[in-house]
Amino acid sequence: MYRIGLIVPSSNTTMETEIPLMLAAHAREHATQFTFHSSRARLHTVDVESLSCMVNDGERCAAEVGDASIDVAAYACLVALMSRGAGAHTGIEAKLGGVIRQETGRDVPVVSSAGALVRTINDLGLRKIALVAPYMPPLTKMVIDYIEAAGIEVVDSISLSVSDNLMVGRLDPAALPGYVSRLNLADAEGIVLSACVQMPSFPSVQLVQDQTGLPVLTAATSTVREILLSLGLSPSIPGAGAALGSLPLRKAA
Repeated sequence: MYRIGLIVPSSNTTMETEIPLMLAAHAREHATQFTFHSSRARLHTVDVESLSCMVNDGERCAAEVGDASIDVAAYACLVALMSRGAGAHTGIEAKLGGVIRQETGRDVPVVSSAGALVRTINDLGLRKIALVAPYMPPLTKMVIDYIEAAGIEVVDSISLSVSDNLMVGRLDPAALPGYVSRLNLADAEGIVLSACVQMPSFPSVQLVQDQTGLPVLTAATSTVREILLSLGLSPSIPGAGAALGSLPLRKAA
């Protein structure tokens, strides 16, 4: 039995749905077992000031989930860390791990969705990607700058311009193939279908990958990949896109 600690924005309604859904599929495939233990940091509006306050609350959340004797902690809000500037995930992951160590005396790996997305893109060998994000355009630009600072070119993007985080969680994942059809994929080597753990995407990941022939990943599938790797488990879930082992069968024209 593996205990997963989730550090979640208070208005996030997707992380505690999609991540357990994927790990339930892993359990069926690999006979693993997982439980989930959350702490929430206040966030309503997705803007720089609110995101900064939420990040500052992360240490309290880390201490709380650490009390559950977790095996790994996952920090959910991608853009909150990316708003801190290039490479911020490294320091924040280390800081939260230090809080858990101080409170419990145990070394527990900490995964952030920001770090997981960048590392997974690199692990897949992708150098040029297109992405869909729910944010207002200035925040999407911040995400693009962060990804490009890691040596990955963003060749095209779509901002859905939703600032209310609750409304982000109510976006329809069935609309994602339509958004992707508006992207210029001529130079793209892969697609980030949702650059946000709160924007629902899992039902469309494999569909978009099959339609485009390009590797498709999301902030959530990347986070699940790193949760599994940190536990020494196979990062393989059928029908969950490239981050979780389902590579495309053909290259887009």
